[in-house]
Amino acid sequence: MTAARPLEPARALKEYAPSTLEVLTSIRREGFLGWQMKVWREQGDLVRVRMGAREFVLVTHPEHVRHINVTQREHYDKAESYDVLRELLLGNGIVTAVGDDWRRQRKLMAPFFTPRGVEKFFPIFVSDTQELMERWRAQQGARRPVEMLDEMMKVTAAVILHSVFSTDSGETLLRIKHSIERMITHITDIQMSPVRIPQWVPTPGNLRFRRAHTLVTGYIQELIARRRTLPAEQWPDDLLTKLMTTRDEETGTLMVEQLLVDNGITMFAAGHETTARTLAFLWYALSQNPEVERRLHAELDAVLGDAPPTISDLKKLPYTLQVVKEVLRLYPAAPMYARDAIADDTLDGVHIPQGTRTIIFTYATHRHPDFWEAPERFDPDRWLPEREAARHAQAYHPFAAGPRICLGNNFSLLETHVMTAMLARRFKMRLKPGHVPQFDLFGTLGSRNGLPMLIEAR
Repeated sequence: MTAARPLEPARALKEYAPSTLEVLTSIRREGFLGWQMKVWREQGDLVRVRMGAREFVLVTHPEHVRHINVTQREHYDKAESYDVLRELLLGNGIVTAVGDDWRRQRKLMAPFFTPRGVEKFFPIFVSDTQELMERWRAQQGARRPVEMLDEMMKVTAAVILHSVFSTDSGETLLRIKHSIERMITHITDIQMSPVRIPQWVPTPGNLRFRRAHTLVTGYIQELIARRRTLPAEQWPDDLLTKLMTTRDEETGTLMVEQLLVDNGITMFAAGHETTARTLAFLWYALSQNPEVERRLHAELDAVLGDAPPTISDLKKLPYTLQVVKEVLRLYPAAPMYARDAIADDTLDGVHIPQGTRTIIFTYATHRHPDFWEAPERFDPDRWLPEREAARHAQAYHPFAAGPRICLGNNFSLLETHVMTAMLARRFKMRLKPGHVPQFDLFGTLGSRNGLPMLIEAR
């Protein structure tokens, strides 16, 4: 659906200042994500939300998304909104770096993540998926539901360990995975809490975080140190080696160790969780849309037969990719993201002062009725080439948009395409009878009561 009403003329920014009781009641009843959707539907595409001392501008319209991420991007960056993430988890790695520091890192790392560049990881995607398939085949007689998000987390974490660090799974995988997830949960709790307890206070949460952080940073530091004891020709051909050996074109310098650690954590944290969520939501969507599942199976059966896919096979699986894109539309792993105004700006006739936090509401943009016909319907045919080309470019931004679009988007799309093809060729996933997922925001999109699913052989 391409027709859209024109943006409103110059005006004062609409404000919404609910009482604490109103917010808490709504969140208790509908969840945080449901409350944000209610704010959008009732208050419109551009509104300043005040909650006590906190305030932000909620941004939904694709033209506003384009303004912040593309046409006026020099006025916005990842400033104060990312301080907690910067301080406690990702340091000054590629996701949280700003200004010239970010530009240098992006220029250095971008060649590793082009569509052609990520194809070198294709064998890892296939082998780790085959390992999961063997485990699922061995469990066929159990007939017990599995928590699908946990299943997908295991395989995507294995992929990242192999792609970034060339390390095996097993106990190492579980320890690092659990530690990273504990750190992410701790940070989410801080960001959602009205009161922040300093990290030096020895609360149980702070102590758990400290142990997890020590384990993860120590693990990566040990890998770097061990690699440096070997001749360079013996270093594995993985992303860590690329970061350790690629020189800045302008300065000729190598990446310092702290940035190696920061980017190692960044790639693991960002590289496995969001892809795992996309895959888990994909199996849920297929279980609820049998005609889509039938068409997907028909394409996979016709192209793959009994063999695992090759890179060239993926080009013959367009409907499979359409299914992936539609999952990313309805269930974006990052339902919203922040951009801070680093200079005064005018957005659609509204003054945006320096220091304003804008929250770009991807989840609502992907359901905007002016750009999506029957927006709640799961319809992979939205992604036929002619329909995609006719749509506003920023009506869809699951990986953000503009220069700060997620660096790993090509990696994630290829990984998801491969895993969907391989797993859907052999298995069907069925939601546990009677279970109704309660989708909500937990830093990323999740279900408050999980996604228990039964795995059936095809």
